[in-house]
Amino acid sequence: MEKKFKLGVIGAGFMSTAIISGALKSGFLPENKIVVSDINENSFEKLKDYKINTTLSNSYVFENSEYVLFAIKPQNFKSVIEKEQFIPCNKFISIMAGVKKDYIKSVIGSKDISVARCMPNTPCSVGYGAVGLDVTDYSQKSEIDFINGLFGCFSKVVFLDEDKLNAVTGISGSSPAYFYLFAKCLIDAGVKNGLSEDAAKSLVVNTMIGSGKMLQLNNDKSIDELIDAVCSKGGTTIEAIKSFKSDEIEAVVQRAVDACVKRSGELESGL
Repeated sequence: MEKKFKLGVIGAGFMSTAIISGALKSGFLPENKIVVSDINENSFEKLKDYKINTTLSNSYVFENSEYVLFAIKPQNFKSVIEKEQFIPCNKFISIMAGVKKDYIKSVIGSKDISVARCMPNTPCSVGYGAVGLDVTDYSQKSEIDFINGLFGCFSKVVFLDEDKLNAVTGISGSSPAYFYLFAKCLIDAGVKNGLSEDAAKSLVVNTMIGSGKMLQLNNDKSIDELIDAVCSKGGTTIEAIKSFKSDEIEAVVQRAVDACVKRSGELESGL
């Protein structure tokens, strides 16, 4: 029997709101094909501009949705499921960090369900996100196309196996914070060298955006070639690059990502 809604969402937090907003703004889904639940009615305020269906009942979402997206805190997942006597749905998508598909299936109490896991990042909220996506549970092209389309309308989707998602957390899920930290350091350095904070921030932010665009548009060049294109012999940029290398920036970044990936694995093991 066809379900009333194409997509049901459990949890109306920041990331689920970004996903819903992206799906609606892009025209991927109409408003009447989405339903979202949350225990806090005030959470729906972020979605007030859309005429989507909202409910305080998770059961209603499970009963009436073809796909159900889990967008809740990992530590709350088990208690949400335990309140349900029966879950009449077999297609699930999870953005819960560190929650494996096998664990989701064991808590739901069925191996005969399909679970897609993904790791989005916060830039999804402005339409420039990156998502690592495991859809290996799904075999139908129409199902894979739907899940890919859901995230692809506001982000770059990379397909991979579930065991790679911790690495995704380290390099894209968490890395917006790394870029913000680097930007803050540049802004602070600009202020120290006589710029106003507003001027330094404007210069840094627009340079970051432009540099990302150049990386995207110059697939025929390696990143080393792009670096060299900025570094004139005997010029200014090369001195900064030398300083970064003498401080072992590659090792600093590797250690940071390794620490993030390690913690992601620990969270998985803790469930």
